[in-house]
Amino acid sequence: MLQSYIMRLRRKRHRLRAFRKHFSLKTVVNRTGKIRPGDVLLFSTMRDEFVRLPYFLKYYRNLGVAHFLIVDNDSSDGGREYLAEQPDVSLWTTKASYKKSKFGVDWLNWLQRKYGHGHWTLVVDPDELFVYPFCDTRPIRALTDWLDVSQVKSFGAMLLDMYPKGRIDAVPYIPGQDPIEIASWFDPGNYMIEKNRSYGNLWIQGGPRSRVFFSDRPKKAPALNKIPLVKWDKKYTYISSTHMLLPRGLNKTYDEWGGERASGVLLHAKFLNTFPAKAEEELTRGQHYSGSVEYKAYAENFQDNPDLWCKWSEKYINWRQLEILGLMSKGNWA
Repeated sequence: MLQSYIMRLRRKRHRLRAFRKHFSLKTVVNRTGKIRPGDVLLFSTMRDEFVRLPYFLKYYRNLGVAHFLIVDNDSSDGGREYLAEQPDVSLWTTKASYKKSKFGVDWLNWLQRKYGHGHWTLVVDPDELFVYPFCDTRPIRALTDWLDVSQVKSFGAMLLDMYPKGRIDAVPYIPGQDPIEIASWFDPGNYMIEKNRSYGNLWIQGGPRSRVFFSDRPKKAPALNKIPLVKWDKKYTYISSTHMLLPRGLNKTYDEWGGERASGVLLHAKFLNTFPAKAEEELTRGQHYSGSVEYKAYAENFQDNPDLWCKWSEKYINWRQLEILGLMSKGNWA
């Protein structure tokens, strides 16, 4: 009872934070009047990601996303202007601190509260490609319709770090290109799972970032558990990125009794030739989690040999391969 009360207070506090932080957002273009009931909406925060945007928009349009609601954090590479021209994008910009907005969570919590209520909302970064069961033949509305019928309100996905074979700076990425054509390899195992007792979500760590950058301190490796797809209600709030939400019941995207619930994967195409310069910039800005410890590790380890491939690496084929490896599941969705 006491814990439930504490969680309710925490949820109210995060919603209040989102309200306060939304005053830093300046509207560039607001096309939310085009949103229709039943539309799947995508929310994202980005900075200087112009090179990724053409494929990012194409990929999610092909999945069936109807509208994009994006916060631009003071880009200077032309990405903001490009997004403003897209007919299915609503765009806000801010020069405020990414770190002080809980790494963009406050901004998106506000936008989801204002525009996402009653919709299935997908929250992803521009280097994340959402893969779900049957995504090669069924649009995302097929998944959300099935979740509605099953009375499921949230859908989990593991973040799967993708990387090239050889140096990550060896092959240039071209705007509009599928990044998985270059970063087509991943770690098929090497993952640790632990239950978060406070919030009830599973905490997943491992993969190439743990293997290469945090081999001596695996508990410091980045979290790979995500809950990117939620049937949003204005009372909901993300707490830490898309790793966990309140109310706590939304975090239980797994079966506690030995079965399997449907789940997906976010193909994380961070490690392209653009990454070293991006990592150096972010390390200088110091706007990331825990004193940018992740970017410090990148700088130390990528200086001489920017290569994540190893003899256990596996080349990506499709979602069925990921299911066979136990990295995602179609559950009872047939």
